[in-house]
Amino acid sequence: MACCNMRTRVAHVLPFFQPEHPDVNGSDDTGFHRREEGDVPPEVICLGETMALMAPESGGPLARAELLRLRVAGAESTVAQYLSDLGHRTAWASRLGRDPFGARVAAALAGSGVDTTLVGYDEQAPTGCYFKDPAPEGSRVHYYRRGSAASRMSAADARALPLDGVRLLHLTGITPALSASCAELVDTLLTRAAEAGVPVSFDVNHRAALWEPGRAAPVLRELAARADTVLVGRDEAEELWGTTTAEAVREHLGPRGTLVVKDGAVGATEFPVPASASEPVFVPAPAVDVVEPVGAGDAFAAGYLSGALRGLPSRERLLLGHRLAARTLRSLDDYVPVPAAERGPPPHRDEPPTGEH
Repeated sequence: MACCNMRTRVAHVLPFFQPEHPDVNGSDDTGFHRREEGDVPPEVICLGETMALMAPESGGPLARAELLRLRVAGAESTVAQYLSDLGHRTAWASRLGRDPFGARVAAALAGSGVDTTLVGYDEQAPTGCYFKDPAPEGSRVHYYRRGSAASRMSAADARALPLDGVRLLHLTGITPALSASCAELVDTLLTRAAEAGVPVSFDVNHRAALWEPGRAAPVLRELAARADTVLVGRDEAEELWGTTTAEAVREHLGPRGTLVVKDGAVGATEFPVPASASEPVFVPAPAVDVVEPVGAGDAFAAGYLSGALRGLPSRERLLLGHRLAARTLRSLDDYVPVPAAERGPPPHRDEPPTGEH
């Protein structure tokens, strides 16, 4: 969307966006939709909140901005968009307010090729939004998401989510921090996925603005222990658990599945499934002139997970993660579409989502 003067033009622009949803009679449609018989299931489901993001068009401080640019952003939906770019049938599951921001989010995801039929709409709660405040030492964000439509998701939504035929369910540590009912949602999803034999990837993604490390640390550790693939930043692991190296993170978490520790500009390390005889694999990050680091971790996750879904060896998965992260690091946007010429061959959908080949 083109930039707009928030003081005078937003009210004139936003009402033109209408919810991309077949139910337009004003009913409260908050649940996930069941697939019709014969529908092809998504290969991947990414579940979590996506919000309207407003940031200064100039890239300067929010307090002095005259023009704000409206975008959409969410950790899980960014992963979904990149996976869709890379040829995976990907669905995003969430809840939006039946409002202009919700319409904007749904349209952006659908426009990226992401299946949005698993999105519910809430008449009583708004779509969350946040503002980015750029600064030389790093951007700060100001959330306006308390009581949002997504924060009202619950275990009932988890029980309704169709998992048949799904090869991977992607979750993050953001969702359980949104509300008590969202924490129950994640707990129920992990149980259902285990029962259905659907692998789960879990990106720790600690957000200090949502919950302080002391409260988040034990919860995120327990959730990581239940996932098949865990992704975590070395810096956030140090803040949460006091671990200072990738090896220390591995020892502390002791996950039952694959662990990937991302260490910013240094590189990323994959620790294989504990029962495997494989050794850890480290791949250094390429040199990048960083414009904005926000969103790079989600891009890395998408690249790595695409490699796993394709059955690529560990090194190639990590390299693909680095390549996607570099795209985001060079931009102010969380999601930078991958040109068709750079997407590579389509994935073979009968390959296992994890394991060495």
